[in-house]
Amino acid sequence: MIAVVDYGVGNLRSAQKGLERAAAEEGLDLEVRVTPEPADIERARGVVLPGVGAFAHCMEELGVAGMTDVVLDAAASGRPFFGICVGMQILFEESEEFGRVRGLGVLPGRVTRFRSRSVKIPHMGWNALEKKTPNSMFDGIADGTYYYFVHSYYAQPTDTALLAATSTYGDEEFAAAVGRDNVFATQFHPEKSQDAGIRLLRNFVRSVGAA
Repeated sequence: MIAVVDYGVGNLRSAQKGLERAAAEEGLDLEVRVTPEPADIERARGVVLPGVGAFAHCMEELGVAGMTDVVLDAAASGRPFFGICVGMQILFEESEEFGRVRGLGVLPGRVTRFRSRSVKIPHMGWNALEKKTPNSMFDGIADGTYYYFVHSYYAQPTDTALLAATSTYGDEEFAAAVGRDNVFATQFHPEKSQDAGIRLLRNFVRSVGAA
């Protein structure tokens, strides 16, 4: 079973449908369950942490739902773990959105706002990726593939080895995907990125099936 963490924030059903399609295309009999239950997350073979909106709100709702520790445990467990959009951002140590806000601290770095004045904020639309540190989540995906983004803030890892892929908006290069050990996360929305997104989700469900 793949658990999609339901803490009241995120494109839960879209993520669920994308993962179900990816599992079907891989020929894997994996249930994808949107769940608010810590017990489901603890026993899942793979965990997906979505998130939309403000960093502080996501952190608050995660705490209110009693999910903070179970998400931290899942990230540390060695099981495949996938963060999406703000679900990626809150894996870092802090954000400057609405003042300094602490994140989960799974990954070293902070989240900052786009500074460029030459483009509209939020960044909303399709951007190409430049692959950096090799990561199996991008197997079969060509450099320059386009994915769909909606965000005003982005993560700045203090360890560049975390950068699985970057993208550029205006004159700013930013982290589009990060990975370390079992943890992988994207600033873009694979569930909204058509066939390219499903290709990425297929790589994730394959890792779950092999776990």
